[in-house]
Amino acid sequence: AVVVGNTAMHHLFVGLPVRQLGLAPYLPAVSEALDVKARDVGLEIAPGGYVHLLPNIAGFVGADHVAMLLATGIYDADHVVLGLDIGTNTEVALRAGERLITCSTASGPAFEGAHIRDGMRAAAGAIERVQLIGDRVEYQTIGSVPPVGLCGSGILDAIAALRLAGVLDSRGALVSHPRVRRGENGPEFVIVEAAETGHGRDLVLTRRDVGEIQLAKGAMRAGMNILLKEAGLSEDDVDEIVIAGAFGTYIDVRSAVAIGMFPPLPERRFHQVGNAAGMGARMALVSTEQRALAARIARRAEYVELTNVPSFMEEFARAMVLP
Repeated sequence: AVVVGNTAMHHLFVGLPVRQLGLAPYLPAVSEALDVKARDVGLEIAPGGYVHLLPNIAGFVGADHVAMLLATGIYDADHVVLGLDIGTNTEVALRAGERLITCSTASGPAFEGAHIRDGMRAAAGAIERVQLIGDRVEYQTIGSVPPVGLCGSGILDAIAALRLAGVLDSRGALVSHPRVRRGENGPEFVIVEAAETGHGRDLVLTRRDVGEIQLAKGAMRAGMNILLKEAGLSEDDVDEIVIAGAFGTYIDVRSAVAIGMFPPLPERRFHQVGNAAGMGARMALVSTEQRALAARIARRAEYVELTNVPSFMEEFARAMVLP
């Protein structure tokens, strides 16, 4: 078997110490690839079977990111590519010239529906698409059943729609609109009224919800900007943005651009590739050559610790603005 995950998951899986991952400078106990007996980690596969774990790059850039780089071919691109593996931590890679530079951004769980008042995972009844046409909200749910919450792509769509309609200002504050009302914790926008929902309660987007997305997208965009500066490039120099991860599969790129999560580049430069880490793991499972290549990729990668970059907080604050 081949197993990939972030550095903390990797260490917990094989019983390595993790305390140092929570303390600066966030060093992994082991960076190189590992082969362990399957029975020693509680996996019952073929008798005498082994588990191969791809290498880690740093404390917050793990084997899953190496697998994504392997599967997408970013490591060997002949043009400028940004690769994003979007999750609670979003790993960012930049291929520019002969350099492969990586970082990890604390995007948090908001894209997965956590810390959002009516957020939920992508399941039946989750609103996954939102449009605002005048005073009317049009939406689409997973499974085409009555809505019970918003998943990440729906939250992103809603914020983009509200910003484009002028219902949100650049700081994320809600302004006057027939659907904006005073809630228990401040202004909120009613997306679906109780009579239409599957649980008989209004579905709303609050100012705090918008703030959670601003924090998440701000961290991600700041990471991208810092890697580009490290390479002496601007966002206009980017030829391709590869978006990986479960959430990355379903987001509307136009909504992500509208809220400033991605740079305003032509839509043809964006490519959504789904679970690239899983694909990289499968490639390593069937080929020792691919395992050796993954090890070379990890050794080549330059890691940038964003907390050590003097301009990070300035970039982060700027990236939180809704354009």
